[in-house]
Order: sequence, then C-alpha cells, then structure tokens
Amino acid sequence: MATGREWIVDAHGCSAALLADAEAIRAACEDVITTLGLHVVGAPQWHRFPAPGGVTGMYLLSESHLACHTWPESGFATFNLFCCRPRPAYRWREALREFLGADDVRVRCVGRGIEVVDAGERWLEEAGTGGGHA
Repeated sequence: MATGREWIVDAHGCSAALLADAEAIRAACEDVITTLGLHVVGAPQWHRFPAPGGVTGMYLLSESHLACHTWPESGFATFNLFCCRPRPAYRWREALREFLGADDVRVRCVGRGIEVVDAGERWLEEAGTGGGHA
C-alpha cells in the first residue's frame, strides 16, 4: 500500500535578500499550492528569525503538508512537500530560480508507505532513495 510521495528540495545559491523576505517565500510556497491544486487547512504558520536568520513556514494541507526553511547567510533554502494523493511533478527548479534566484536546485522524490509481501512488511523502495526492511 503506497501512502504518498514526498518531495525533498534543496535550493543553493539563492538571493540572501529574497531568503530573508517572508513575502517572497510565501509567494514561492503559494505557487506550489496553486499549481498542484492543493488545499490549505487553516492559516499557514510563519516565523521570521532575527537577522541574519531566515524564514520558516508551514502549511497544513488536506493532502498533508508543505514546509520551508531558509538560511540567507548561506544562500540556502529547503522545501518539503508530502502528498498522500497523486499529484503531477512540480517545476521546482524553474520556480525556485524565478522566486529565489537559485543557482542549483536538487529534488528528490520518495515513495512513502508500506507494502505487504509474504505476510511481512518492507519499505517501498524507489531508485536512488535507498531503503531497507522494517
């Protein structure tokens, strides 16, 4: 039984000014939500750290969650999206170049869930994600 997909995204070489700007980060997150047709439950939560710190944001979704963290002092941002319903791939590389000025965006997509095999359980494995037995 597959329970969903998780996108783990690292964006390097981003604009420090944009990574410190909560509205810029919010715009990037809302593009993900709108493009994929996700449904926000309640108000997103945001925290702005004192300079030179960045921004942390979290959206609770009916499909699961979207979280982001930024480090302006390092030009680095992370995004984590988990969806328990099928969704098309999002244009992470292009969007984070557009919204944050990212030079390098690395995206990993991991299948999540448990599959019953011979009355035992094993973690679903996807090329390049590793895996192991429960």
